Amino acid sequence: MSGASFRVELIETEAALAELGGYVARARDPQGLFEQIGMSLVTSTQHRFETSVAPTGSPWPPSLRVQHEGGLTLVLTARLMRSISYVAKATGVEVGSNVVYAAIHQFGGDIHQQPRTAVLHFKTNKRTGQSRFAPPSKADRARKAEIGARTVHMPARPFLGLDDEDTREILRLADDWIGGEQTGAPQ
Repeated sequence: MSGASFRVELIETEAALAELGGYVARARDPQGLFEQIGMSLVTSTQHRFETSVAPTGSPWPPSLRVQHEGGLTLVLTARLMRSISYVAKATGVEVGSNVVYAAIHQFGGDIHQQPRTAVLHFKTNKRTGQSRFAPPSKADRARKAEIGARTVHMPARPFLGLDDEDTREILRLADDWIGGEQTGAPQ
């Protein structure tokens, strides 16, 4: 060959082929990698509920409850936060929630409530004579009320998505996986 060139030769062929075989095996069966990525993203997503910050780094608009009572937005019962899970397959990983109201919080939108009739329950304080709302089991009177239609606007409070730290962690996990340094990686 004229010009410039170089040659690569395997001196310890058996060891080199075994090492290359490990890389190929891990690349052919990446489900374990996607399991690790899924676990990492669930943790990262749950952390967003504790910081009230979207994957883009922008803070969530505080809820009315938080404005009046304090606390954290979207974590009164923590049901949505605890519902974050993942499904890993050989072709990728999906992270999300099966809670029906997850989408309205992720994307925002308008909730249209139809007019309706409701039964309101009251209990009268015998000492002061004042009436207060009460659960049906403790009420001493009830009355029907017509409640008009209304629209409630829910601002988006994105919790699903990748931030820069997630991207770095995915790349680190992939690098470790291909190198065979993570538990669960096929050898």
